[in-house]
Formats: sequence, structure tokens, C-alpha cells
Amino acid sequence: MELWFTEYQTKNLGLKCRIKETLFTGKSEFQDIAVVDTFDLGRMLVLDGVFQTSIFDEFIYHEMIAHVPLFVHPQPQNVLVIGGGDGGAVREAVKHSSVKSVEMVEIDGMVVEVSKKFLPEISVALNEGHPKLQLKIGDGIQHMKEAENKYDVIIVDCSDPIGPGEGLFTPAFYKDVYKALKPDGLFVQQTESPFYHQELIKRLHKDIMKLFPITRLYLANIPLYPSGLHCFTIGSKKYDPCQVALRIPEFATRYYNTEIQKSCFALPNFVKELIK
Repeated sequence: MELWFTEYQTKNLGLKCRIKETLFTGKSEFQDIAVVDTFDLGRMLVLDGVFQTSIFDEFIYHEMIAHVPLFVHPQPQNVLVIGGGDGGAVREAVKHSSVKSVEMVEIDGMVVEVSKKFLPEISVALNEGHPKLQLKIGDGIQHMKEAENKYDVIIVDCSDPIGPGEGLFTPAFYKDVYKALKPDGLFVQQTESPFYHQELIKRLHKDIMKLFPITRLYLANIPLYPSGLHCFTIGSKKYDPCQVALRIPEFATRYYNTEIQKSCFALPNFVKELIK
């Protein structure tokens, strides 16, 4: 008998994957967690029925959420990752030679442990206990309330704006992010699909612009996510992503490069209209 898993991206549209094997199912304090091995996308993490990451294309998301902001800042040293329980964002962040410390605050410890066991390629920095990394299992929203003038770059690697991730898409949270950043700091957040989450993108962009003098949206093509086109939003106190001098990575990448750093901020007209 064939096994299939479907993520319903709207009530009328879904992405369907044929499964070789279900490797894990469980329920944490916060959400349902599953890891499945698929024929075309490899092992995949699923939270509350929503595809989070897959071995097939995870490098795109994790490189783009980490390296774009870290190469906008000329000398990032102290980095915070909110969420990111699979470990992919911290795997990329610790590669930067200027980065001295990476704090990761993830609310769901089960996601971390499941990722370490079933997605070791992604969670390598967690498995190895990287010397730059400080892992805290706790509430990222509360962590932001208590932080002030501490970070050069904050990466909000959150799930969808429902369940545990809902509070990470609010004006109150963005005010705390602003407070936690140094005077020349910046942050990035994944902000969903410009095809299927247009009202959310409009709202978030306005909320971030009210606080940050420089607000930029950028794009990446990620097959796993709704429509295959995903966007991220940067809020920066000082550095404009479209005007900074490009630096060549001192490490190997699979998707990111200096041309991508520049071109990802070039937006189709329909996206420009969303955030105008």
C-alpha cells in the first residue's frame, strides 16, 4: 500500500509527497511532530501537518536566512537565533569568522532532539556542541523582552504564524527585537509566500517599517514551501542591504553567493505592490 503525506497550503491546494517510511511521530507540549522519509525530498520534518524542512532543499532556506543578513552587517559578532530547532540556521551562522557567539532560543526541546537524531546533516552544530553556540530551550518572546543592546544580528527562524510561532509576528515582538539590537544591528525573519500570504506580508512590512529606518524584503526559490517562492524581511537600523559592499564567503555554499546577495532584493512588480 502506498503512503502519501499532504500539506494543504490552502483549502483548495496541497503539496503531496509519497512516503517510504515514517521515522518518528510524537506530541510535545506545543505541537505534533513527525519525521518522514520521502521518495523525492528525503527525510522531512513536519510540525502540526506543515512541512518544515527536507534534506532535499534545506540548504536554500538555511543559507538565505543566515548569510544574507550576516553579510549585510560588516562585522557581526553576537548573533541570536529565535526558533530554528532543526539547527540549520546556526549551522550556517557559526561559519562566519567574525561571529564570536551564536545564541539559539527554541521553545520546543523535542524538535531539537528529534532533529539531532533524524536530521544530523542539518543539526550538525547542535550534535557537535559547537564552541560558538549557546542553546537555550525556552520562550523566544520572553527572551526578547529581557534583552537590550546585545546583538548585532537576530535571525527569527520561526514556523508559520499559528500555534507556537504566532507571537513572533506582532508589533510588540518587533519592538523587543529593536531594543535587543545594538545601534547598528539588524534582524531577519522568514515571512512566508508572496503568493499565498499577501495580507500577512503587507501587515508585517508596515509593522517593521514603523520601527526600522531600513526595511527590505528578499526572495528565494524553495521547492518545499507554498508556491516555491518564499520571502524574508530584514529590518535594519543602519545598513541598507541594497547598498552595502559585497563580501565573498570564506566558506563553501550550495545556493548563496555574492550575485544572489545582490539579486535577491530585486522584486517582481506584484511583490513591490504588496509592500508599497
